Parts: sequence; structure tokens; C-alpha cells
Amino acid sequence: MRTLVIGDIHGGYKALLQCLERSDFDYKNDRLIQLGDIADGYPEVYEVVEELLKIENLIAIKGNHDDWFAEFIRTDFHPFYWTYGGKGTLISYLNKCGKTGRYFATGSGYKTSLVSGDIPQAHMDFFQNQTLYYIDNKKRCFLHAGFKRDLGFNSQKMEEYFWNRDLWSDALKYSSNAELKKEFNIATKFKEIYIGHTRTPKDKPLKLFNIINIDTGAGHAGKLTIMDINKKVFWQSDPLPELYPENFRDQ
Repeated sequence: MRTLVIGDIHGGYKALLQCLERSDFDYKNDRLIQLGDIADGYPEVYEVVEELLKIENLIAIKGNHDDWFAEFIRTDFHPFYWTYGGKGTLISYLNKCGKTGRYFATGSGYKTSLVSGDIPQAHMDFFQNQTLYYIDNKKRCFLHAGFKRDLGFNSQKMEEYFWNRDLWSDALKYSSNAELKKEFNIATKFKEIYIGHTRTPKDKPLKLFNIINIDTGAGHAGKLTIMDINKKVFWQSDPLPELYPENFRDQ
């Protein structure tokens, strides 16, 4: 069994299919660790979830955008009125429940006829059951964003796992200075840490210290990346604006 990790998808179903095809992913025998932020961005969130549900060995990690959508499912209220890329999620599920076009822009986002009851139960369960992180038997840690590196991993507030950018910003800062490199420490020792959430500078996976960031900009103008974690071979989709030229202006 291969284990592959894939970054922030953000409704880019076409990009997801390209990554799975180009990596020759085996839906039955390979394991896929998805690092969160399936929701919001491009308008095929429904299709992304349907595809991921076909994978027998899937580990789905919660991203901050997924957390917002999970809150909508629980409460019928999207915390940020669909402002931060949420239009893609909104359109995707409106289309699937036959309410196409039933939304309009307001000063703070969108008003819509979409309600949580329009979301298929399997999708509700998917977003409610995403895990905050995954640690394998080789002490490799997978999570969406990061954590406070001076605290023990299990001592963090849960929001840190899908919001914290300091781990990565510190890695960027310390790695660029020979003297600072010696001072970069993480309280809990992991062999490797895989993250998304913060776009890499050149839309390629980037390793700093033992942290591997594979958010290569699929939520905007970059590409989606999938990586074999043992061989460190990766495959990428085409740039998302080429796959969704009619939607790119909304990102």
C-alpha cells in the first residue's frame, strides 16, 4: 500500500481528478491523507466530496474552511456569510439540490436559500467527522495548518491545528538565516510534519527543517499537489485558472 498526501483542494474537482490520475492512485489499495480545506473556492465542492468518498483508505483532516462549512451544517449559519471563497461551496450545493441561482450578494457576503437540510447526509457526516490531525506509526504528523511549537502537541487548543500559521512562518524566517537555524526547535519531536493552509512561494512543495508544505495554491491561481510520502515523488494538476477559466475571477 502506498500512502499519498494531497493539499488544499478548495472545490477544484478537475484538479483532484488530474492528481489522482497522474499519480496512478489505487482507490482500493492506496491510502490518501487529505490535509483539509475541501470547501470554498471553486464551485465543485460537492463533486470533490463524492470522489473522496470512493476512496477506501481515506484520512480526511479538517481545514478552517471545512470548519466553517461544518458550522453551517450544524446551525444553518455560515460564520463569515460565505465571504472567504464560500461562493464556490454555495453554488455547488445549490446546483445539486435544484436551487440553482438562489443567492444574491450583500455587503457582507451572500444571502441564500440553501439550508443545512439540503446537504446530503453522507456529506454532513463527512464534514462533521474530519479529524484534527493524524500521526502515523513512524511519527509523521499530518494536519491542516500548524501549532505552537513551544507547547507540547497535545496541549494545543484545537483551533491551532487548522488555523496556526506561526509554525510555517517561523520555519521560513529561521531557515533564511544561518544563525537562527540553530534556534529552531519544536517541543514535540516528529520525524516529519505535513501541512497545507499557507501557500508555498513558487507553487511547489517546500520542505523547511522537517516541515513539508504542500499547499501549492489550488484555492487561487496555483496547482493542486499530491505526494507519495515515502518516495517524496509528487504530481500536480494544471493551474486552476486553466481548469476553471470562467470562475477564476471569483477567487
